[in-house]
Amino acid sequence: MLLNCDMGERCEAWPVGDDAAVMPHIDMASIACGFHAGEPATMQHTIRLAKDQKVRIGAHPGYPDIANFGRRSMQFSAGDLRAILLYQIGALDALCRANDVTLSYVKPHGALYNDKQQQRELFETVVATIADMNRERPQPLQLVTLAKLDNRWQEDIAADFQVQLLHEVFADRRYDADGSLRSRQYADAVLTKREDILRQAINFARGAAITASDGSQLKLTADTLCVHGDNPESVATIAAIRAALK
Repeated sequence: MLLNCDMGERCEAWPVGDDAAVMPHIDMASIACGFHAGEPATMQHTIRLAKDQKVRIGAHPGYPDIANFGRRSMQFSAGDLRAILLYQIGALDALCRANDVTLSYVKPHGALYNDKQQQRELFETVVATIADMNRERPQPLQLVTLAKLDNRWQEDIAADFQVQLLHEVFADRRYDADGSLRSRQYADAVLTKREDILRQAINFARGAAITASDGSQLKLTADTLCVHGDNPESVATIAAIRAALK
């Protein structure tokens, strides 16, 4: 199970994260592209950290919504959303090329990530944009998407555009019984105790069931596990997850 972490999200509005402490423990770094957080110098610095640790680099584009950290749903035409994605992914890709590393995948952020799970046309726009970028790339970009009980319609769209999906689960997020992430409107949406996070991460890695918000057992199949490293306690938890997976 590959560990991925959202990174490069430090900026004046959101001074969070200790990317240097997290990077040695992960396999994939999803780097913010400036629209929900991050800025050019931070993007470049995070790319260099990932390069030093031989960590795969992904673009982490979001809605243009720094004030709300990209967690507010926004409405755009397919053409405008495509431009928003190309602008962000292209910027990170240019910085990667300048630093002699390869951009590997795309993982939308926040509300954009969640909206594409529910809206077929939006998901197709994201996939089609990646497919357009892949026409000129020797190593095609993959798309990280939420692992669900039934991913068939997303897989069908991705197959039509020849974009490979990486199904993702979260170490520190509560799940509802249908396999969706527990809304952040609920107080228990995020797991905060290290033992609970570690238990859920290990169960995902083993292909075992986790406990959903209603107490039922939920089993999901995934390629990558998302961990968050925005405080010293979470960095220690990531190190514990890596040790347990080894």
